[in-house]
Amino acid sequence: MRRPADDVTPARFTRLPSWLLTQTAQHAGRLVADGMAAVDGRGYHYRVLAALDEFGPASQAALGRRSGVHLSDLVAALNELADRGFVERAPDPADRRRNIITITSAGHRQLALLEGQLTRVQDALLAPLEPDERAQLVGLLTRVLDHQVRGAGSPQTPTVGS
Repeated sequence: MRRPADDVTPARFTRLPSWLLTQTAQHAGRLVADGMAAVDGRGYHYRVLAALDEFGPASQAALGRRSGVHLSDLVAALNELADRGFVERAPDPADRRRNIITITSAGHRQLALLEGQLTRVQDALLAPLEPDERAQLVGLLTRVLDHQVRGAGSPQTPTVGS
């Protein structure tokens, strides 16, 4: 049986979890970027502000680790956030060579705005799923990601005879 001409995705792709995850991640990334732009924000802004809100003031290095933002991208995000009054930089009293980054009151308000927008984006992304299915999906993706982060997910090359 032939598939419709406008369906250009080979059926075997749609059986690959890696392909499905990649396609979904691309759509999710676009939805998040568009959602953040609609409230004059970016994903990095959310990650930095959320890390500061949860863990408190931090050096740029610690903030990069906590937010998962690479240092080169972090500096640009911090410049944008500082220019808008969402974070403040101050010399670290223990080591004047580094700065401590602190979220401001305006930063807390911006974080709340970004979180509201992210909630709407998550709802749009997961619209076809019921609440219990969403929770199950999050749980399954968390298990897969945890497994990969621990390094246990590397494909093993079978040895001859195995």
